[in-house]
Amino acid sequence: MEPSVGRIVHYQSYGTPGGEHGSLPRAAIITCLVSPTATEPDRVGLAIFNPTGVFFNTSVPFSAEPEPGHWSWPPRT
Repeated sequence: MEPSVGRIVHYQSYGTPGGEHGSLPRAAIITCLVSPTATEPDRVGLAIFNPTGVFFNTSVPFSAEPEPGHWSWPPRT
């Protein structure tokens, strides 16, 4: 799949440093495509929906498996 503006993806949160709250998937929408590089071709801008509000990140790398600070495609159900 190719990322495009408006697609819904998952953003994996970092959780807390002390481990009180684990890393969790959050719903996100791709807001922009970042110019690809050889090492990170699928970096995008996201609007990330958290329980306490919306967070914007302009350069988020892709990971096929959920990894904190990265976006991934939602699993098919």
